[in-house]
Amino acid sequence: MLPTSALLRAGLLLVLLLPSGPRASAEQSKAPAAPTTAVSVVKMAGGLEHPWGLQFLPDGRLLVTERPGRLRIVTRDGRLLPPVEGVPKVAATGQGGLLDVVLAPDFAATGTIYLAFAEPRGGSQNGTALARGRLLLDPGRERLDDVAVIFRQEPASTGGLHFGSRLLFGRDGKLYMTLGERFQMAFAQDLARHWGKVVRLEPDGSAPPDNPFVGRAGARPEIWSYGHRNPQSAALHPSTGGLWVVEHGPKGGDEINIVKRGANYGWPVIGYGIDYSGARLHETTHKEGMEQPVYYWDPSIAPSGMAFYTASLFPQWRGNLLVGGLDRTLRRLVLDGEKVVAEEVLLRDRRERIRDVREGPDGAVWLLTDAPAGSVLKVVPRG
Repeated sequence: MLPTSALLRAGLLLVLLLPSGPRASAEQSKAPAAPTTAVSVVKMAGGLEHPWGLQFLPDGRLLVTERPGRLRIVTRDGRLLPPVEGVPKVAATGQGGLLDVVLAPDFAATGTIYLAFAEPRGGSQNGTALARGRLLLDPGRERLDDVAVIFRQEPASTGGLHFGSRLLFGRDGKLYMTLGERFQMAFAQDLARHWGKVVRLEPDGSAPPDNPFVGRAGARPEIWSYGHRNPQSAALHPSTGGLWVVEHGPKGGDEINIVKRGANYGWPVIGYGIDYSGARLHETTHKEGMEQPVYYWDPSIAPSGMAFYTASLFPQWRGNLLVGGLDRTLRRLVLDGEKVVAEEVLLRDRRERIRDVREGPDGAVWLLTDAPAGSVLKVVPRG
């Protein structure tokens, strides 16, 4: 064998030492740096208390949730309208409260929206829930009507951690909802609980008959995939229609996963992070029957909010994946198929936690910042 010095000069030692499979250390979990993009950030609205979810209404206004339990409409000139009436009562504790919002595919005709929220269940119990209602947009009388809770994460739990709660409609017309494992790690593998799962629902909240665990004894029929920790991002791939989610790891090991029918994503059996104490959490990084992430971050970025970019305002970004971080950055991931081949870290000079990321109808990238005085921001090309 060549001397170590010769191997180093040849650049081969790193290759010899790398484990098989996905990248396995802080340095190796990073794709090469993408070219730097010059962007400007415009503050479009402020004064929001811990905003969490953002959707665009057909008339160009924004629908924004605030975690304490308010649903707000932001006008095109940045004014906050009074809170929409009729929002269900929320358990605004820890990470809980009013979380994501999504418009029904037939919103233009029906006004139907869906809200994900931490629901009080009596005493100290709570759980993630899904409500459906009609948004009435009469000027000065914006309100929700015919509100009903149509799905509840079961069983209820205590505490204020890991509610998950991103919502989106798939190309199949079904509603997908991400659910955290309530900081009870082992139960992400338990099909008798909704904890640490992605669920797939009919628009009325029931379980579609072709879900993978329908009819299986001891399994919840709404479950689509399992073994998740706390997925707070979800987006559909613009070409394949596949469901991509990003989920929080512990200390390291934030993951991007492509969610497949009935698949197990391994938490807490496999993973790339460690406990906050520094203790080992996982048996290993790979195990037969458990999915590997497309990409992961170590150290963590605390991802929340994700969107594929398809517009033309940033032509060099088309087909890229944008991921927000509570580490106060926006990540642009360049893809080759389902592989991340480059990463650009944006907004390094700002000090705002990014909670949601959306592509706007104007082609700009719209962000929510998570703070007691949170904002709606718009990212555009500089100049």
